[in-house]
Amino acid sequence: METKHFPITNWSEDDRPREKLIQKGKEALSDAELIAILIGSGSRNESAVALSKRIVVSAGNLNSLGKMSIAQLIQFKGIGEAKAISIIAALELGRRRRAEDVVELVKITSSKMVFIIMQPIIGELAHEEFWVLFLNNSRKVISKSQLSKGGISGTVVDVRLVFKLALESGATGLILCHNHPSGGLEPSEADLQITQKLKLAGESLDVKVLDHLIITETKYYSFVDEGTF
Repeated sequence: METKHFPITNWSEDDRPREKLIQKGKEALSDAELIAILIGSGSRNESAVALSKRIVVSAGNLNSLGKMSIAQLIQFKGIGEAKAISIIAALELGRRRRAEDVVELVKITSSKMVFIIMQPIIGELAHEEFWVLFLNNSRKVISKSQLSKGGISGTVVDVRLVFKLALESGATGLILCHNHPSGGLEPSEADLQITQKLKLAGESLDVKVLDHLIITETKYYSFVDEGTF
């Protein structure tokens, strides 16, 4: 039996998310309606919006949806490889856009601002990465650099490289960041040791280590806020 689809172009005008976006703006569309525009059509018994709603509900939220693989997405009836790739590509572009939102110099006034900057970069990773934000005298972010990937200890974080980059950029302050894929926020002994090591090294070069954040998907731990510093 031939499989029938319900293309968006065959819907009544009031139900078309493309037309709704044109008439009312992108903000008026739900997550499911935006995804429906990406996939274009549903399955034999389900519209693109209904299918998209089912996917969003199953995933729980867009962050979780963004982590789904092609193999997981094609388990939904009506989603083939091409549609799965479109969804993954769109959500990845959104993640990268969030990561680039700090291109302009941003003044750090709280640990939460650091979390907002770094969460899109390391908050959802399945492995650990150690990053440094380099700040000027006004506590504005000059640049950010990945120092290590896959673990955190004194052997993988090169103290000399941290301060070489700081001096080259003219930074007067640093904020250390790394993620805990497990979701736990408690600092390890290695976290405490590398923080102290970098703090002491910075004092001799007049480059102050201002804080160290442990970042997970939804939360963070600030050494300064928690009195660990």
